[in-house]
Amino acid sequence: MLTKKDIRYVLDTLQDMYPDADCELDHENELELLIAVVLSAQATDALVNKVTPDLFAKYKTPEDYINVSLEQLQHDIKRIGLYRNKAKNIRKLCTDLIEKHDGEVPNSYESLINLAGVGRKTANVVMSVAFGMPAIAVDTHVERVSKRLGLCRWKDSVLEVEKTLMRKIPEEEWSATHHRMIFFGRYHCQAKTPHCPECPLLSVCREGQKRMKKQDV
Repeated sequence: MLTKKDIRYVLDTLQDMYPDADCELDHENELELLIAVVLSAQATDALVNKVTPDLFAKYKTPEDYINVSLEQLQHDIKRIGLYRNKAKNIRKLCTDLIEKHDGEVPNSYESLINLAGVGRKTANVVMSVAFGMPAIAVDTHVERVSKRLGLCRWKDSVLEVEKTLMRKIPEEEWSATHHRMIFFGRYHCQAKTPHCPECPLLSVCREGQKRMKKQDV
């Protein structure tokens, strides 16, 4: 596991690599962000961004999503994986927004997590990006990078990864670090082809050092 000095080095390096890292899901308001994050589960942001321009032009309010048939909504998001379940969840969460929150996206974690189809990752993204609250959303990139670097244990669950990162990273850096880890995992420390030889974090990365040793054999 990384020392406090190592963790500081990781955070500073990620900042140097991706100083402007931010949410890459296109949106103009809290509802659009919430819908986009729900759609992004097991799908790339790039794919979601191809679908949402037409979707958001058609659906402006929670009422719009429930005033069309389920079949129509499924058709409108059909290019995205798991579109049937996602369409059902979007209609349910929009119903929750109308019935429980006057049609507005709530700005509390507990309210968000209780919306249909909204898990910890989605709630944390919305809290961080839409409302500027410190949060760490653990997606596949954050989990992979955390475990490869040794910030967390390989056996840790997603929840354990989230709690460990919240404990080891200063709260005021949670949101920025979350985005930087996503960029690092998406563009540098990729699942199948991590760029270990030229990685500025190789000196503190247990996984990278193992991979380099294998290449030297």
